[in-house]
Amino acid sequence: MDPLSPPPSRLAIAVAALLGIFVAGYLTIYNLGYLGFVQCSTGGCETVQSSQYAMILGTPVALVGLVGYVLLFALAIIGVQPRWVAERWIAIAIALLSGVGTAFSAYLTYLEAAVIHAWCQWCVVSAILMTLIFVLSLVGLRSSIAMERQITTSSEG
Repeated sequence: MDPLSPPPSRLAIAVAALLGIFVAGYLTIYNLGYLGFVQCSTGGCETVQSSQYAMILGTPVALVGLVGYVLLFALAIIGVQPRWVAERWIAIAIALLSGVGTAFSAYLTYLEAAVIHAWCQWCVVSAILMTLIFVLSLVGLRSSIAMERQITTSSEG
């Protein structure tokens, strides 16, 4: 791999984050009262979205997810720019943010299964996307470390 070409995982993260923006945005619009009901094939979306667990500190959980996906998308897009490709802090930030998002998604999925007893298909899609982003971020972090070694080695020789 060319030391200054972005890890392919960053583009995949950008695409997955963009999909997450659409999902979390849709649920945020619903939670803010701009949609009358959520399209849902499982029948549990309304139950999940109207539960006490759909809000955190007075803010819709979907809005928290939307902000997270926007940050991940921005970091991934910045991380494919030639000027920032070799910056390891971007890979670390994506890994940390998506790791927290994955842990939070796991908690929310647990609530759906064990407490609410209903499944929101959009929440499940979001959890899958966040987990995918986390896995890709680990691949990207590994690539970033290898890229840094390659740059260091080529500058020494």
